[in-house]
Amino acid sequence: METVEDVVIVGAGIAGLATAVALKRVGVRSLILEKSETLRSTGAGLTLTPNAWLALDALGVSHKLNALYTPFTRGSVTTVATGAVQEVLFTVNSQVPRSVHRKALLEALAEELPADSIRFSSKFTSIEQHKLGDASIVVLHLEDGTTIKSKVLIGCDGVHSVVAKWLGLSAPVHSGQAAVRGLAVFPQGHGFNKEVTQFKDVVKGAGFVPLNDKELYWFLICPEGENMARDPQLIQKEVIEKYAYNFPSQFLDVVRHADLSNLTWAPLLLRRPWDVIFGNLSKGNITVAGDAMHPMTPHLAQGGCSALEDAVVLGRHIGNSFIKNGRLLVSEEMARALDGYVKERRWRAATLITASFLSTWMQQGGSQWWKKVFYAFIFPKLSNVARYDCGTLPRVSASAELQHSSDKSD
Repeated sequence: METVEDVVIVGAGIAGLATAVALKRVGVRSLILEKSETLRSTGAGLTLTPNAWLALDALGVSHKLNALYTPFTRGSVTTVATGAVQEVLFTVNSQVPRSVHRKALLEALAEELPADSIRFSSKFTSIEQHKLGDASIVVLHLEDGTTIKSKVLIGCDGVHSVVAKWLGLSAPVHSGQAAVRGLAVFPQGHGFNKEVTQFKDVVKGAGFVPLNDKELYWFLICPEGENMARDPQLIQKEVIEKYAYNFPSQFLDVVRHADLSNLTWAPLLLRRPWDVIFGNLSKGNITVAGDAMHPMTPHLAQGGCSALEDAVVLGRHIGNSFIKNGRLLVSEEMARALDGYVKERRWRAATLITASFLSTWMQQGGSQWWKKVFYAFIFPKLSNVARYDCGTLPRVSASAELQHSSDKSD
């Protein structure tokens, strides 16, 4: 079977769904190919900083999550060895972060799309790029024998992106650390204040933040040297008895209440900043977004936030071309649109990777003298990444958007 699409997106994670929503907002329909059987929710929760909320505003979905999650304005960092507690304020230009269920974010985005926008259990075997005069057509071959032709291909297929590999980008490298992430459930209520609670112990760090009155998102970051068990029950046991045995009892109690179905361990990977600066982030009508472009360590909470930024910028460049050409996706101009997107995102992505890694290094391994310098002079500048505004999408009337979606589905 052969089908033809305007835009194909690989991956129904945050980047893929947000990109599809951005394109829908400007009147462009897309098809998402997702290899899983359902929406992926690995990671349990994530923190969305003000730059992410600006992106969600542009996508038109922020109101769904605002109603569910309370912002936090403060937190604390406890040094495990001494018990010293440092208060942290999170207010950024009158905007504050919120932690959300990852699944809730995915569902809020997916609800904005037509029912047939996501094709689950879809794995492709090869990518071809055919030149047709001044234009290019992407041909995808799927495992089930289906062939899909598309004017644009966007790889949102995660850290181990097949699309990024096709573009020739170097594989992500290990940061030297790993992360355990989970959801803790207290059926009778956890009783914690709405604030971020963090702990530091030489080369380890941990923390938790309430999502609601009964659930908390928690994490532990430790050296990757020793492989942790993959079985959720064993992960929980090793965190309590080995990796965080000397942490305060309140953190250990959170771990004991972990929902094992959402408990994961994974090494933390990143793409070298110079690979992003000098690498091929696009080739003609093919590009990447989210972790497929810029995997990074989580210490500045910018992985998911930057994926939302990517979506808005990508939607803006494709949308501007679409509108300029009388609401037509002109194949010859897609390379120019994607090139504009890459130019806008390249240095931003490289900066986020670098800033996140610097924060990782200083929080977990830097000397005490360097830590004082870092937190006094460098960290406030790194924190500015959360103030970034990725901009808005071109204005398209609601009736035009609905008509385009209707035309494509008929």
